[in-house]
Amino acid sequence: MGIFFGYIFLGLTLAAPIGPVNAAQLDKGIKSGFFHAWLVGLGAMAADVIYMMMVFFGVVHFLEIPFMKSFLWSFGFFILVYTGIESILSAGKVSSSTSSNEESPARSFFSGFFMSISNPLTILFWLGIYGSVLAKTSAEYDIAHVIIYSIAIFIGLFIWDITMAAIASSFRKYLNQKILAAISILSGLSLIGFGVYFGIQAYKLLF
Repeated sequence: MGIFFGYIFLGLTLAAPIGPVNAAQLDKGIKSGFFHAWLVGLGAMAADVIYMMMVFFGVVHFLEIPFMKSFLWSFGFFILVYTGIESILSAGKVSSSTSSNEESPARSFFSGFFMSISNPLTILFWLGIYGSVLAKTSAEYDIAHVIIYSIAIFIGLFIWDITMAAIASSFRKYLNQKILAAISILSGLSLIGFGVYFGIQAYKLLF
């Protein structure tokens, strides 16, 4: 049982570093509330499941082909810069009483999904971290334990998703409109910054 909780903690620590998804969750929570921020994280987790399965079945190496890498970097650049600009442009409309029904749940979910699925760092993350966990666990335990400990990692990711959504949505209740707008602009700039990094990586691979 101690090992199981250890893998849950691993999931938490893997999700904690600030990245595009966390920045998007913060922005979404401020603008649309807990549910939409949670859906952004859930969408990212759906992408994580896909990559996890690819590592598990050994097909993730297909994504290491230079063409695929450059495509993912380019796609990630577009998604992040678009989301960041949208966040900045709508910052002035943020208020503590903003309705959480203004945006469709599907859009929130897929923004998180595409943000994560188009991030080559996610591939490296799962290949490096989960690949090593898979190798270690499969060497010591049977397939049932591998699946159980993989689920534990996702429980950790899920707990972080709920925590981030709760933190982001709580900002709306306690901060005034100017501060909410400033946070939204900073989140947007953060997303654009990540997008520019992705674009540079794509350029290096292509040229």
